[in-house]
Amino acid sequence: MDFTVEKYKELLYALKEHKDFSLRHDVDLRPDFSLRIAQVEAEAGLKATYYFRTVPESYDENIIQQIVSMGHTAGYHYECLTTCNGDSAAAYEDFCRNLERLRSVVPISTACAHGSPRSPFDSQSIWKQYDIHALGIDYEPMLDTDFTKTLYLTDTGRRWDGYKVSVRDKVTEQQQRWQTEGLVFHSTDDIIHAIRCIQHPIHKYSLLINTHPQRWMPFGLGWVSEAGMQWGKNIVKRLLISLRKHQG
Repeated sequence: MDFTVEKYKELLYALKEHKDFSLRHDVDLRPDFSLRIAQVEAEAGLKATYYFRTVPESYDENIIQQIVSMGHTAGYHYECLTTCNGDSAAAYEDFCRNLERLRSVVPISTACAHGSPRSPFDSQSIWKQYDIHALGIDYEPMLDTDFTKTLYLTDTGRRWDGYKVSVRDKVTEQQQRWQTEGLVFHSTDDIIHAIRCIQHPIHKYSLLINTHPQRWMPFGLGWVSEAGMQWGKNIVKRLLISLRKHQG
């Protein structure tokens, strides 16, 4: 059964065999689920970065502090162009204000954009006009990672080949090459099996693993509900992608 806490544990121990990897989590919803995943990682002797939105469904100062106390890192999951309706100046002020809010709780030196698939605005594009690094942000994963050497694996769409239904959480310029090299995976087991095959081309790359912790839970009604909701969201995202292609 995929997208369970037990399956995530299996993935972690497989990744330890690969050695060259980093873990990132987008805390879009349910920070209590992130706390559970952080505990699992700590028990496995691993550290990750948790990116928190500054909206009620993600932001919980107590949980943020608990996660950082385990040795993990917190980051800012910004969506400023979306919340400011595409106004770049207002978005920059919003980013700075929320960054300071988070920094009043824990140290923050990394940030990444929330995809906001229903929004026409890509918040990451604000850095064409402003300098994120001038704000004490040392690392923005999608801007500062060399994806010619790093393979990006994300569970967007509740699947590992979710680039097909993802509006923004993907590395478009590398996707064809990864597909040609056999580096596209559908299930968590597919990734685990690849790592455990010494000859697999996955071993030529560093790995950047991005998960959304609200998707990983014990099997039960919550798991079934999450699977059903994500199935519906994927249909909507496919339609959005198709519509924007035609408009473009």
